[in-house]
Amino acid sequence: MKVLVIDVGGTNVKVLATGQNERRKFPSGPKMKPSQMVSGVKQITKDWKYEVVSIGYPGLVHDGKPVAEPNNLGHPWVGFDFVSAFGRPVKIMNDAAMQALGSYQGGLLLFIGFGTGLGSALVHEGTVIPVELGHISYRNSTLEDYVGRRGLDRLGRKKWQGHVLYGVERLRDTFHPDDVVLGGGNAKELTLLPPGCRLGNNANAFLGGFRLWEKAIGRRRAA
Repeated sequence: MKVLVIDVGGTNVKVLATGQNERRKFPSGPKMKPSQMVSGVKQITKDWKYEVVSIGYPGLVHDGKPVAEPNNLGHPWVGFDFVSAFGRPVKIMNDAAMQALGSYQGGLLLFIGFGTGLGSALVHEGTVIPVELGHISYRNSTLEDYVGRRGLDRLGRKKWQGHVLYGVERLRDTFHPDDVVLGGGNAKELTLLPPGCRLGNNANAFLGGFRLWEKAIGRRRAA
């Protein structure tokens, strides 16, 4: 099965397909609507062949559908018919959850993604549990406001990293994971990793998108 994986971010939309060696991308931004995303993806993948689509969505997803609008893109995404737009079967997962699935190596994984916002997910025995840890109350605001992109820009890297180290330690004490992966585009800004953590790779989002369909194939064969 040839899979097209789409990682929708607040800055860029990145794509990779089965059999391709290099990802492609185009700018997104606060005015991009889903129809524009689909059009852009089709434009840069017109020479690729694929049968199904995985989408990493930067917002809340329930039962494979967006149920809340993204904070950093244009609206509306909720209710958009991605299957009709692509003309192929589509699976949608929160973008942090998709990268978490691609990062999974066993046990209980806590994934924290430092990007435009703060993405997070748990993975246990291959099952992804999306969680919105960025919305946790922190200081006089939320955790995302301190360790997301806004916090990095406002506080500077040194103070931002201090909040990251403290926040990750508290989350480890809460979930007691076997593995902690710090991913997202801003994880590279860390000059020190918290104990027991490893640095993720944004390419794992694509691996997670491929794994979504591997699980579906496995279920059909078992049936």
